[in-house]
Amino acid sequence: MPSLTQTMTKNIFLSALAIILLAAVLSSQVELQGQLTRDEILRNFPDWKTVAESYSPDLEFISGLQAVSEEIQIEVFLGTWCPDSKQHVSAYFKIMDMVQNPLIRTTYIGLPQIKEDRAKYIQGKDIQRIPTFVVTIRGQEAGRIIETPRTSVEEDLWRIIQEKI
Repeated sequence: MPSLTQTMTKNIFLSALAIILLAAVLSSQVELQGQLTRDEILRNFPDWKTVAESYSPDLEFISGLQAVSEEIQIEVFLGTWCPDSKQHVSAYFKIMDMVQNPLIRTTYIGLPQIKEDRAKYIQGKDIQRIPTFVVTIRGQEAGRIIETPRTSVEEDLWRIIQEKI
């Protein structure tokens, strides 16, 4: 029968090992911050590509977005750690792949999970939830998709754009 000292030593060792393993798992999850590219996101999170590939956008709204004839800027504020970002930004990737309209320009901004650390990335933007898609037309904010689309990413984008052009 092991002594009390041996049992305590074993428990301390197992606890330390568990902490080390947990730290290794957490540190292996990359949290991308600041201005990002689509390729950078997909390179670090290949499962987002799987989500994008499986998304089936509504072709009616894809056609509408393809026909946009003036410049549109879309800023996408996302968290690479956020399940809603994974779902809706991945859908956006697929939508833009299908739209292929060079007049619709996108900027991706990765935000940290800790809200207090987000200020330098969102100055003046009033970003409360993510993902947030900020649509700008003629230098003016035209609308937003915040966290979850009302219907779908492509339909919500089309409705925002259609009201302003």
